[in-house]
Amino acid sequence: MDLRDSPDAAMLRHTPAGPGRVGPFDCAEESAHYAFSVQLLLTEFAPVVPWRQEGVAELGSGDARAIGQVVRTEPELRVHGTDISASSVQRARETIAELGVADRYTVELGDFFAWAGSPAGQQVSTVIANPPYIPAPDGDILMPELWGGEHGNDLVLRLLEAGFEHLVIALPSYSHPTETLDRAADLGYRAANFLAMGLEFGRYSREPKVHRHIQQLVAAGHGWAGDDEYVVAVALLTRSPEVRDRSAQVRRALQLPG
Repeated sequence: MDLRDSPDAAMLRHTPAGPGRVGPFDCAEESAHYAFSVQLLLTEFAPVVPWRQEGVAELGSGDARAIGQVVRTEPELRVHGTDISASSVQRARETIAELGVADRYTVELGDFFAWAGSPAGQQVSTVIANPPYIPAPDGDILMPELWGGEHGNDLVLRLLEAGFEHLVIALPSYSHPTETLDRAADLGYRAANFLAMGLEFGRYSREPKVHRHIQQLVAAGHGWAGDDEYVVAVALLTRSPEVRDRSAQVRRALQLPG
C-alpha cells in the first residue's frame, strides 16, 4: 500500500505552535517526503536490505509521526528508535500508541551511538535517519535541537563512521552534501536510489544568523541554496555490491558540481 493513499496521511501534519512560541519542529511537506521515501526505498531494495528479518534502527525519532505511519502501512516493518530528548520520547510513545503499532515500533531515551555499540545494536544492519541539519557557527539558534554542527552534517558523518551496512538518510543541499557523499564513497557506500524534493526555507533556516551562515557556506562551495529554497534528497546508502551506484545522480539532484 502506498503511504500517500493511507486514510491517516493527514496526521503527518501537526498542530502548529501558538503565536510567539517555538513548538516542536513541524514541516509537513518534509515529513511526508521523508516517510514516503523510507517506505519506497525499503520496499524497492528489500532483496538487498534485510529489514524484514532484522528490523531497522532509527536515529532521532522526534514525535514518531512520520515513521509511525510507515510502520502502520508496512506490517512486516519493525523499528527501534532512539532519541536524546525526553519530551520527544514521550510524544513518540503517545503517537505510537495512538497509531496502534507499539508492538512493532519502540522508542527509547538515550544516545543512539551508545546503543549502536550494544549487543542489540550490533544485530541490526539498517538505520533510518532524518537528523538535525541546520548549519550554524554554534548551537545558539532559535531551536538548538535542530543544529547539525557548523556544516549541518555532523550526525550524518558520525552515522557513516558507525559502520552500518545500509542507511536511509536525508541529505539537504545546504549542509555540505559534497563532504557527506565523498566520505560515504571512501567508506564503501553506494547510493542505490533516492527521492529529491525542493523545499522553501522555513522558520529555522530563515533565522538571520542561520541564513547568513548558509549563504556563506554556499558561497564557499559547500552546498547549494537559492534565495529562499533548497533541496533534500532521501537516499539509500548501502555497502552492497549488488546495486548500481547513483551517487552522481544524487549530486545533480542537490545542484552540486560533478
